[in-house]
Amino acid sequence: MSRLIVVSNRVSAPKDPAAGSAGGLAMALSAALRKYEGLWFGWSGETVEHFTGELNIEDRAGVAVATVDLEPQDVDEYYNGYANKTLWPLFHHRIDLTAYERSYGEGYERTNRRFAEVLQPLLQPDDVIWIHDYHMIPMARDLRRLGVKNRIGFFLHTPWPARQLLVTLPHHRRLVESMFDFDLLGFQTREWLGLFQRYVEVEAGGKVRADGRVEAFGRSVQTGAFPIGIDVDGFLAARDSPLGRRTYDRMSASAAFRSMIVGVDRLDYSKGLEQRLLGYEQFLEDNPQLRSEVFLLQVTPISRDEVDTYQDMRVRLEALAGRVNGAYADMDWQPIRYLNRTFRRDQLAGIYRAAKAGLVTPLRDGMNLVAKEYVAAQDPEDPGVLILSRFAGAAEQMGEALLVNPFSREELSEAIQKALTMPREERIRKWKALMKVVRDTDVARWRDDYVQALMAASQSKEGSH
Repeated sequence: MSRLIVVSNRVSAPKDPAAGSAGGLAMALSAALRKYEGLWFGWSGETVEHFTGELNIEDRAGVAVATVDLEPQDVDEYYNGYANKTLWPLFHHRIDLTAYERSYGEGYERTNRRFAEVLQPLLQPDDVIWIHDYHMIPMARDLRRLGVKNRIGFFLHTPWPARQLLVTLPHHRRLVESMFDFDLLGFQTREWLGLFQRYVEVEAGGKVRADGRVEAFGRSVQTGAFPIGIDVDGFLAARDSPLGRRTYDRMSASAAFRSMIVGVDRLDYSKGLEQRLLGYEQFLEDNPQLRSEVFLLQVTPISRDEVDTYQDMRVRLEALAGRVNGAYADMDWQPIRYLNRTFRRDQLAGIYRAAKAGLVTPLRDGMNLVAKEYVAAQDPEDPGVLILSRFAGAAEQMGEALLVNPFSREELSEAIQKALTMPREERIRKWKALMKVVRDTDVARWRDDYVQALMAASQSKEGSH
């Protein structure tokens, strides 16, 4: 059987699979590599004065990991620069925050070449290469230039931007053209896939065939939507673990007969955190009779704190949470508990289970696995209600959630009120439908569907390189 070579910017295979945080990518890829023998390759997160390409190889909970250190200039231009100040905001429709600097693009190209040069000697002829996310869009092109003829697939975990926004990116055409060196391009939803195909049709004069194959630049590539899921059985085991149960008991006791609403998101402007707090503030204003009966637990681990935009947002969120608490708190009640820390996966499962409503309200999100984890954590006899942004990729699958426009504080307020007062029979009906989606589209389905599609796509593209 062919080896699976997973490539991503950061190699985050957890040493303890039960101790994952809110991010779902590490758990998903670790599950894939435990089924298919192979290797996870990427940046170590460390820097060296001069790039040598020296590999660090280790075993993490049954996953073989190979990492390489980068130079500080690589990190500044490739990671902090082009990936997080250019592509990330652009792909999330925030061109007001997008930085277009030539040095960032040059560092992005250089670092992708370096990754390709380090990975190429590790490859065996039958290896299947699965490259992940916006950090490494040109990497297949760089591997092809080194003579690599292996099957290479790409999966984008973020949204793909609308054509009218993508064309604001200098050299956008060159970036998209490099994607035609892959055998398969995978997107989270049909919407993101459709935006990519539309760009190719309009900007590159390409064609989209009925089977999803896209033709442009004198080449073709297979495309498809592959919605990512969670490791359902693993998550349920974490929920039912001793620490998961203790956390549930602690949160239930801490609620003191109040209804807890939970939000779990890393600090990022795409997550709609400011809009969420404003919507919750509106709920408190609209429902004075419920004020002392409810509280919001917002768990927001800090991320990318070396980027000015994130530092500014952290200050604004702390001020907003403080303002709401100052305006509405009583001697024995605080409406918002705002935490900047990371919890273990089993702790999060216990927190989710104790919450009467889950607020997952990003302004734009590729999928959002917190929505699926929240559903999986619920008590089937007395489940909480998922409030979900219609702009999250998960909304395409999870129509039984309360879908909201996160830009509307009134809509958020009304959804919170509806969730907290929903009859148990309706909550159970919605939960059963949502749990079926979570089960039917779990990480194993995502993994197998993608790998099988990559095998088929490479056969139809044989001889094109």
